[in-house]
Amino acid sequence: MEEKKMIFNIIGLIIGIMILGAGIYYFIKEKNDQESRKIYLITSGVGAAVLLGFLLKMVV
Repeated sequence: MEEKKMIFNIIGLIIGIMILGAGIYYFIKEKNDQESRKIYLITSGVGAAVLLGFLLKMVV
């Protein structure tokens, strides 16, 4: 049972890293479009929240 929780947490971490990375990548790529920058900033924030949430879940 503990092994399944660990796998779930690792998958969550990977998803959080991927969302955060994509948000940062497109935030930089679309530096001239204010509307896109706002969207990708929010995307990066969501990715960071997912990443931190699963990190805290693994530590605690």
